[in-house]
Amino acid sequence: MSSISFPHLGDEMGPSSSSLHDPMQASFYTPPAFDMSNSFQMNPLSAHPPRTPRPSTAAQSHFRNTSMSISVYDEKAEEEQDGETVKADNAEVDEDEVVELDEEDVRVKEAEKLVGAHEVWRDMFVTSNGRDKAFKLMQYSIRVYLLFHSKILFRSGKPALQREIVRRLTAAKNGFSFTRKMLIMFNWLAPLSQVLAQQSVPFSSSGSSLMPHSFTAAPASSSKSSQLSGGPFLSHPILRALLSAPPPVLLELVNGLSDDIYSLSRLGLIGSKLGERAARFADWCWLFATLVGLVENGVELGVIEGLQREVQSRAYKESLSGATSKSQPKASKIDERELMRLQKKNYWLQASRAKLVMDLIFVSWDIFRIKGWKDTVQSLAGLAAAVLSSAKLYDKYRTALVNKALTS
Repeated sequence: MSSISFPHLGDEMGPSSSSLHDPMQASFYTPPAFDMSNSFQMNPLSAHPPRTPRPSTAAQSHFRNTSMSISVYDEKAEEEQDGETVKADNAEVDEDEVVELDEEDVRVKEAEKLVGAHEVWRDMFVTSNGRDKAFKLMQYSIRVYLLFHSKILFRSGKPALQREIVRRLTAAKNGFSFTRKMLIMFNWLAPLSQVLAQQSVPFSSSGSSLMPHSFTAAPASSSKSSQLSGGPFLSHPILRALLSAPPPVLLELVNGLSDDIYSLSRLGLIGSKLGERAARFADWCWLFATLVGLVENGVELGVIEGLQREVQSRAYKESLSGATSKSQPKASKIDERELMRLQKKNYWLQASRAKLVMDLIFVSWDIFRIKGWKDTVQSLAGLAAAVLSSAKLYDKYRTALVNKALTS
C-alpha cells in the first residue's frame, strides 16, 4: 500500500517520536529548558501562533487600589499620630500653666492670711483720707446713738447723769465734724493739678491746627479789637485751662474751695454770713457731683455686667461643645478667674452706688430745707455712707498690702 507524503508535514506538524531519539536531529528539536522566572511560557511545539501574555487588569486594579488605600491609611494614621502628639504636647503645656495658676492662687491666699487688720488700719491712718473715714464713722455712730438715746431709751425723763452723757457725746460729735473739715482742707489742689496738667487747650486762637490757614494771620486791627474786648483776660493759660476742663473736675475744684471758706469761717477768720453762703454753695456742688457720680457709676456697671455676660456665655458654649475643665483646664481656669474679678468689681460698684444714694439723700434735706425727719434720715444715711466708703477704702489698702507681700 502506497503512502502519501505531504511536503513539509514534519515541519508543520512537528517531529515524530523517532526523530526525537535521532542523534542527528536531537540538537534541532530539543525543547528549551523551562524558565522558572517567567510566569507564562508558550510551548514552542504548539501549532498556534504565540501570544504575548498580559497580566489581568482586575488584578492590577485590585493591587493598585490596595496599595493606594494602604498608603492613604498610612498617611491618615501618621497624621492622627502627629495630631495626638501635638495634643499631648498642648495638654502638657496647659497642665503646666494650670499648675502655675493654681500655685499663684495659693500664694495669694497665703499673702492674704499674712496681712492683718491692724496693718491695713495703720496704712489708712497715715493718710488724711483714711483718718477722715475713721472720724466719720465715729461721728455718725455717736449721732445715731444720740438719736436712739433721746427718742427710744430715755424718752420719759433725763437724769443728771444722762444729761451729762448727752452733752459730752454732742461735744464729741461736733469736734469730729470740725476735725474732718480741717482734714479735707486744700483738697481743691488735686483737681487744680488735673486742670493745669492739660498739655493742649482746644480752640486756641494762635497755635491750633484745627483753624484754617487763612485765619491764622489776623490783621492788627482785629487783634487790637480783641484785646480791647477782653482778649488778654480770656487768653490767660489758667483761665483757658479752667474753661476746657471737664465738668466733674470743675465741680470738685469749686466744692473744695467752698468747703475751705466755710472752714475758715468756723475758725473765725471769715465772717459767718460768707461762711453760710459758701456752705450752701458747697452743698449744691455736692449735689451735682453726686448726680454725675451716679451717671458714671451706671455706665461702669453696664460695662461690667456686659463683660460678665460675655464670659458666662463663652463658658456655656464651651460646655455645650463638650469642653470641660478636664479637657480645657487652662481656658476654664482663666474664665473662672476673670469672672471672679468682674464679680468683685461689680460688688464694689454696687457699694459705690449705694454710698452715692446715701449722699444724695443726705444733701437733699439740706438743699431743699426739709425739716421732717431730718435728724433721723441724715444720721442713718450718714452712718451708712461712712460704713460703705470705709469698707471700700479698707479693701483698697488691703489689696495694696497683699500685692506688696506677693512681690516681696
